Amino acid sequence: MTADPIEYGLLKENAKSNRKNMTEAESAFWSLIKGNALGERCLRQHIIGDYIVDFLFRRSKLVVEIDGEYHESQAQIERDFNRTEEIERMGFHVLRFTNKQVLYNIEEVLEIIRVSLNREI
Repeated sequence: MTADPIEYGLLKENAKSNRKNMTEAESAFWSLIKGNALGERCLRQHIIGDYIVDFLFRRSKLVVEIDGEYHESQAQIERDFNRTEEIERMGFHVLRFTNKQVLYNIEEVLEIIRVSLNREI
């Protein structure tokens, strides 16, 4: 799935910047799953449609989003809900975790992801 050609260049630059400036939780998560650590290659800051997702397991069509505190506001919760719905309409499955879940309960996060990666598509 590619973005609108007019917006793609901007999204590509933003994705590149995001890869260079990961949050602590994103960096910790990436260090555990990069390569083929969960049995499938993962991409970070990948463009899907008009969105940049935090992590994508392309073969399984699994998106993993790691949300910081600003995602707790009502307005952002609604934007995230709409974003998730749009991405799922494109055929992807979206999992969302908080920074705290990733930093303090990573084994549970990884287990949820493992189960999702092994589900039938």
